[in-house]
Amino acid sequence: MLPGTEDHPHARAVLTPALPPGGNPNHAYLFHGPAGSGKREVARELAAALLADGAPDPAEAAARVRSGAHPDLTWVAPSGAAEMLVSDVDEPVVAAATRTPFEARRRVFVIERVDTMNDQAANRMLKTLEEPPPFAHLVLLTDRPGEVLPTIASRCQHVRFDARPPGVIAERLQQRHGVPEATAQACARLCLGDGERALQLALGDGPALREAAETLARAALADDLAGKPWAALLAHARSAGEQAAREIEARTADELEVTAKRDRKRTEREGGERAKRAQRRAQTAVWDLGLQLTGLWLRDVACVAEGAPEVVHNRDRADRLAADAAGRDPARLRAAVELVDDTRFRLQLNVSEELAFEALAYRLADALS
Repeated sequence: MLPGTEDHPHARAVLTPALPPGGNPNHAYLFHGPAGSGKREVARELAAALLADGAPDPAEAAARVRSGAHPDLTWVAPSGAAEMLVSDVDEPVVAAATRTPFEARRRVFVIERVDTMNDQAANRMLKTLEEPPPFAHLVLLTDRPGEVLPTIASRCQHVRFDARPPGVIAERLQQRHGVPEATAQACARLCLGDGERALQLALGDGPALREAAETLARAALADDLAGKPWAALLAHARSAGEQAAREIEARTADELEVTAKRDRKRTEREGGERAKRAQRRAQTAVWDLGLQLTGLWLRDVACVAEGAPEVVHNRDRADRLAADAAGRDPARLRAAVELVDDTRFRLQLNVSEELAFEALAYRLADALS
């Protein structure tokens, strides 16, 4: 059995018969399921099994795959601010798939977030998916299978991954990362099945982001917006964007050290463009998560107001939820959640985030008053 498929019966049923030495792996798989459900881990384990087959030292080859150091494994992620570009797949996948393996019997290409692939990138991929060389295997990953272009999805064998139950996620947060039980339980529910997001909420800047979202929701409930309670969420997003840009700039600087003089301007230009896209992606992710947490707080307040405290997500903050729910109309709270969701959609259209958050705060206060 492939490691990581223990909790995913469909993935186990599809992938186990494909494993070497006796298996016959498909040329292309589409791994789909919620973020944090284990798709990436299983993709890496599948790559390890395929590339270790026939190696002089299979364990050593598999270890290099797991560390990302095997020359016959290519791992691709979108570089565009909101989509996968042609350049992401042209040379790294389409061209590389025609070249024989460096040392293994196969080459494996893992492509993340294929739901963001634009039409041009998809068209470049079609021939590789339709008529791949016998040694090439592609593993496509997506959290949103309904948004994968049909021309791509129809040429892959689908492998379903199920969301991990909150209890399993909470247990992992406690045992592997030392997260206190109450916090682990709350983050396991707030992540909505996304194990990676649960970890993000429990550690690092996650607790501060939760506080910022709660501050916005509670300020709207109290109709106290003079202190601009949305500012902290925007500050978190700016910080995340700046950090992402710095990481790309550092990589570009490393590339420039080994780049020929004639290519330096092009490398600098492309690096600057990647940094801008990475900054925008990181900011957008934090805006969206912050708004999702704001909506979940209002949803929890509505649950308490309805007399159903057992289904709240923010279980570690029951006292605050009870205080916010006192005398509240659940219908107004549900309408407020819809306003938050509407703002999340608006931010996808590149509206001004400052104005979007400010407008949301006042619309919430008006709806809840």
